[in-house]
Amino acid sequence: MKMKTLFLWGCSGLIFLTACTSHSKKILVYASSEIQVDNSQQNITVTDGTTHQEKELEFSGSAPVTLNVQTPAGKFTLEAKEDGLYIANLKTDTVVGSFQHVGTEAGEGRITQDQLTQRIDSLQKLVLGQNQSVVNRNYFIPPNKISKITTATNAKIFGPYTSVPGSFDAGSVPELYKFYTNEEVREIIAKLSGMNK
Repeated sequence: MKMKTLFLWGCSGLIFLTACTSHSKKILVYASSEIQVDNSQQNITVTDGTTHQEKELEFSGSAPVTLNVQTPAGKFTLEAKEDGLYIANLKTDTVVGSFQHVGTEAGEGRITQDQLTQRIDSLQKLVLGQNQSVVNRNYFIPPNKISKITTATNAKIFGPYTSVPGSFDAGSVPELYKFYTNEEVREIIAKLSGMNK
């Protein structure tokens, strides 16, 4: 009888822990001006600007989160339905980025012309949204759109105009991502194309 009671208590404890799993959503908002957010964090206003701004919004609970956005282009809503880490792009330029493969090996000293050509081709496709793939963890987020990046809300994302510091410990986070504006990527392509002559 004692074994049966212990088993039932163990099962009910497991069900309780499963039911109490916390749900959360984190949304990184990118804009080109100050990001004004009310106390609910669901009403956002941005104006015209030229300085990149970021704001992190956190929500608990399993219910979808709807953001009501007011921009110079008009009013619209963005929705985060599932748990995870999102980017809401309120800039006038598309934002692109990808998962960063970080290892313990020494970095490349030199690359071949073929490798350089492949990198340029990959970046050109990224700017056009042609190699966007959830499997490859490449992302293409047009203006006034939202995209889920990962289920890991504690992943680290370095946004546009921010370099990944050489001292950053990638082992301190479960996943690492780097994002750029299309304008930034075009500048990178121009520099690489100059080397590819």
